[in-house]
Amino acid sequence: MSLKVGKQLKSLETVLLLGFFIITGALSVLSAQGRTRRYVWKVEKRYKSVDCFKKLVITINGSAPGPTIYAREGDTVIVEVINGLITENTAIHWHGIRQIGTPWSDGAEAVTQCPILPGEHFFYNFVVDRAGTFMYHAHYGMQSSDGLVGMIIVSVKPGFVEPFKYDHDRNILLTDWWHKSKSEQTTGLLSKPFTWVGEPQSLLIQGRGRYNCSLINDDTLCRNNNTDCSPYVLKVDPGKTYRLRVGSLTSLSALNFEIEGHNMTVVEADGHYVAPFLVSNLYIYSGETYSVLITANQDPSNKYWIATNVVSRPPNTDTGLAILNYRQQSSGSSPSTNPPIGPLWNDTAPRIRQSLKIKAHRDHIISPPKTSDQTIILLNTQNKIDGYIKWSINNVSYTLPQIPYLISLKKNVTDAFDQSPAPVSYDYQSYDIYSVQTNPNATSSSSIYRLEFNSTVDIILQNGNTLNPNNSETHPWHFHGHDFWVLGYGTGKYDPKTDLEKNSNLVDPIMKNTVPLHPYGWTAIRFIADNPGAWFFHCHIDPHLLMGMSVVFEQGIHRVGKLPSSIMSCVPRSD
Repeated sequence: MSLKVGKQLKSLETVLLLGFFIITGALSVLSAQGRTRRYVWKVEKRYKSVDCFKKLVITINGSAPGPTIYAREGDTVIVEVINGLITENTAIHWHGIRQIGTPWSDGAEAVTQCPILPGEHFFYNFVVDRAGTFMYHAHYGMQSSDGLVGMIIVSVKPGFVEPFKYDHDRNILLTDWWHKSKSEQTTGLLSKPFTWVGEPQSLLIQGRGRYNCSLINDDTLCRNNNTDCSPYVLKVDPGKTYRLRVGSLTSLSALNFEIEGHNMTVVEADGHYVAPFLVSNLYIYSGETYSVLITANQDPSNKYWIATNVVSRPPNTDTGLAILNYRQQSSGSSPSTNPPIGPLWNDTAPRIRQSLKIKAHRDHIISPPKTSDQTIILLNTQNKIDGYIKWSINNVSYTLPQIPYLISLKKNVTDAFDQSPAPVSYDYQSYDIYSVQTNPNATSSSSIYRLEFNSTVDIILQNGNTLNPNNSETHPWHFHGHDFWVLGYGTGKYDPKTDLEKNSNLVDPIMKNTVPLHPYGWTAIRFIADNPGAWFFHCHIDPHLLMGMSVVFEQGIHRVGKLPSSIMSCVPRSD
């Protein structure tokens, strides 16, 4: 080989090697920083027959539920939302995404942004900072009950090993469904005389259910042979283990979820790993997500029902059904067995037992602070204001301001909402949680809780009787912008002098973003106020939220960066 050729080859090797290092370095940086996932969504109404009954549904790019967002921990998600609803505003909340550094992308209309007006384009831009199972849904009025819902699946970073193994990963979204539009429901809830939404007509699994069309007898409106409402089919291979990411975005219903003949191992809750435990029935409340493992170890010549039933309310809705199908079976027929009927709707004990079982995985414990700086007790009551039925917290029914809190706080607009302090407790010594209030009248307010940045806060949710005798309802509470430690649950009236010390778990508490408050009971949570912004904390039952069951926490507002002009469409111009 000539000296000249040798030098050329050596030079080429250097170039190739340099190129390899550049590409490798770029990939390493890309891996560390995460990818950018871009979506363009048009939100509009279309006629659908999701439970065989034809009605207008709010869709995303023609689909309801909307498309699943898939990302990896550390990725940036950019969603361009085009409001094609013609006559309605909208907003979308990214449920479980903490929005660290981007509080204006939380999607809570009147709290973190002005609504997206008809015809407007709006960009949500945020980082998915933690792996897990999350969801999204409308946060404008009761639009989520008309179909504007979906799931967010965030996978772990490369090289990270989860504390359980599985062969395949599947999503299952649970919702409830009304034939009345959300506009009709809203009008009844806010009117005098009051008109309740009633129980749902159907329970949907993956956006599909089956209403009994013989009750209507109108083929133009409802047909049970409509393929749009064919049950969802989960196809499995014998011997394989499946991770089912189950999420609930019901408007009203607490649910029980089961798969005929198959036990489930709970391994994740709201994006945090759980000390595994086995269930045959999973109780799930609106706003919660769970990952459960099932193994396809039953007779593959049979088909099996996947069923969901209402709990905690008298069940006047038929069982929601899907089908687990071993792959060698044809997909055209249903299981030969009768669908599961679910547990007793009013048996609270097993639901509390499941809540108490959910603890952090031993290898993934995030220890809470041993003490808190502040305790806020929130009594959940049903009240009246000038004859209108409301839900209230500490006898205050919440009202949202015209200018979103994040904007008015950041810009120091002092007349946008009530500046008086929100009540941190109630007269727990004399209040009887088991009786209808002798004076049911409440007040309304838009005041907020102002928290010291980085302080540790305990929230005690206390349940009581509604305006109906011998009735206390289940309330799933969701916190925007935070995960919190679930310290404990109790029955009866919470005693601040003894209960937290006796009944709290500071060893391995699970962290969640949504937690149930059981009938005539209390739930204790702890969080650190370390995410600058204004954050909604509310009951995740849509009618209850609409009727005032919420509060707002402000923390570190001076640390929030410059607000994007896109969130300010409802703010009057100063010029």
